[in-house]
This record gives sequence, C-alpha cells and structure tokens, in this order.
Amino acid sequence: MNVPAKPATITSGGVIGFFRNPMVARLGWAISGLGILAALWLVFGYYIEQNPDTRTFSKFGLIPTLKAFPELLEIGKLQTAVAVSMHRLSEGLLIAVIVGIPLGILVGRKKRFRELTNSPFQFIRMVSPLSWMPIVVYVFSEWHGSIVFLLAIAAVWPVMFSTAAGLAKVDPAWFMVARNLGARPMHMLTRIIIPAITFDILSGLRLALGVAWIVLIPAEYLGVTTGLGYSIQDSRETLSYDHLTAIVVTIGVIGYTLDTLLVVLIRRFSWHRG
Repeated sequence: MNVPAKPATITSGGVIGFFRNPMVARLGWAISGLGILAALWLVFGYYIEQNPDTRTFSKFGLIPTLKAFPELLEIGKLQTAVAVSMHRLSEGLLIAVIVGIPLGILVGRKKRFRELTNSPFQFIRMVSPLSWMPIVVYVFSEWHGSIVFLLAIAAVWPVMFSTAAGLAKVDPAWFMVARNLGARPMHMLTRIIIPAITFDILSGLRLALGVAWIVLIPAEYLGVTTGLGYSIQDSRETLSYDHLTAIVVTIGVIGYTLDTLLVVLIRRFSWHRG
C-alpha cells in the first residue's frame, strides 16, 4: 500500500526563520534602500544624458561614476586621498577624546566646576568650527595642523557632554560603597566611572565622528593639496565629474562604515545591552 507523501513544509528553522532573523531583516532593508537610491540615480543619469541642455553633466550618472573607480584606483588618487583624510580624522578624534573625557568627568563630578564652565563651554560650542579657520591659519605653521584643530574643536563637545551626562546618571551610592571599602580615586575611575559611562562615551564618540567627518571635507577645500576634500575641488576644476561623484560616494561609504563600527562597539561593550 502506497502512503501518500506529505507536502513539503517550511519550518520556522528553514527559509522563513532565516528571513525573520533581525540581522538578516536589517541587512535586507538596507540593501533595498540602497537599491532604490541606485535606481533613482540611474534614472537621473539617463535623463541628463538624453537632455541636450544637461548632456554636459552626463558624467554625474551612476554608470560613469562606477567606471571612474578603476581609473582613480589605478592612478592611486583615491587611496592617497582616503589615507590622508583618515589620518587627519584620527588625530582630531584622538585629541577630542583625550580632552573631552577628562573634562566630561570633571563636569559630571564637580558641581562648582560645572557651574563655572557651563556658560563658556556652551558659548564656544555654538561657534561653527569652520569659523575658526581665519584664526588657526595664523596659529599653525601648516594647514594640516589647522585642519586637525578644526576637527578636534568640532568633536570635543559631543564627547565631553555625553561623558558628563553619563556620569550624572551613576548612582551616588556606588561611590559611597567604594569609599567605605577603601577604594582609591584611581580605583573608582577604573572600576566604577569608566565601566558605568562606556555607553555614553561611545555614543558621544559616534556623534563626534559624524560632526568631524562633515567638517573634514570643507576644511580640506582650502590650502591643502591632499585629502578627499581637495580631490573633490580638483575634480570640479578639471571638469572630471565622474571622478567627483566617485569621491562623493567614497565619502559616504567610509562615513557609513565608521558609524556602523561604532554602533557595533556600543552594543558589544556597553552594559546597557540588556
């Protein structure tokens, strides 16, 4: 007697379960969004290429931009620009962290210091980082130092205020218990303060990265002959529109990647994960 075969079913651990995975779902939405953006760019490129009035700018399209990447990589222009800009960004963020975290701890722990410095800090924070450009060119002997200063002055405030806000949320009883157990100031810093505010420091660093990355590109328009900002200006002046858009895409990819890495660090090393 033949027993009819049961119809194939997809269990929760199969294909449906795979696509229900939160990470897979997020990746799918991200790819879909980028696909829509690429499609709109492709349509836009086709339109300006077919229109006689805008045909001069046809190299702004998606296809010419993708073809420009091998050219830029072959001559080494893209690698050099990325390396120089990342070096400047790293220096600026490092200074912001070295200055911002200690200041944030002082603001969060010392009431008098917070009351004394709040108004000056808020005043300086509201000054656009790029508005310091005419001043710093006289202070620093080269443009590299000026750009690093602009990045540091832009990035220090998110780090400092996030650190202070995180420390303000720490239960004062923790410090009291630590003192009763004989903890020294260094012990409280390394065993209580830093672990408790890691989430806030990394969140501030993420904000600082975004601000510094935005400031970096226009800062490199002036005075320097290297970097992503300079490469955009050079491509514009030579009418290499495909190179220009390729560099713009590179800026977006690098910024998105750095932000994603910081999000991963926030989720990995923060005690707020639960």
